[in-house]
Amino acid sequence: MVLKVYVSGMSGNKEVKKRQQRVLMILDSKNIKYDTVDITEPGKESEKELMQNKSTSSGGTVSDPEPRHPLPPQLFNDEEYCGDYDAFDMANEIDTLEVFLKLAPADTTAVSTAQIELKQENGEAKKEEAEAEKSEAGDGDAEKAENEDKDGEEKEKTEGEDEEGKENTEEKKLTATTISSAAVKTPTSSESQSDLLLDSERAAAAQ
Repeated sequence: MVLKVYVSGMSGNKEVKKRQQRVLMILDSKNIKYDTVDITEPGKESEKELMQNKSTSSGGTVSDPEPRHPLPPQLFNDEEYCGDYDAFDMANEIDTLEVFLKLAPADTTAVSTAQIELKQENGEAKKEEAEAEKSEAGDGDAEKAENEDKDGEEKEKTEGEDEEGKENTEEKKLTATTISSAAVKTPTSSESQSDLLLDSERAAAAQ
């Protein structure tokens, strides 16, 4: 399998020339072997016709966005079409160039490095956001529980003080009743002596 890069050595379009140079430079930098096919050289009419007929991408430029025939550079692996400059540049950016050039089997489960990094960044951002929300919710629950505990303690303290006040009141009432009863039931010594003296006088008068 031979990689072919179809170019135009006589193109008057500056953007086409820059694109051709960039494609060849990238392939050289990656040590990818290729054959250059200049469709403007004499005897290359069949190659030019093949490129124009099999190229499904037009390779449009800013100055010629909708060309009548596909513009070079166009890339083929033997006679199997790979793509135009835009597709080549995208494959190079996402590090799938060998797959694009059909030099390596396509892995349907493979994801480009850029996509993996983007997914990881998105996943970490979502994870951090979820953890932050969870932490905020946890702090709110903890604060709520703490407030409930404080309210419970204050309520218990108030109830304890009320019960203690009731007990003290009852004790005071009981003490007062006891003292009053003792005062009523227990005669004093002075009262007993007066009663005895009164009885003696009554006895003497009777005699």
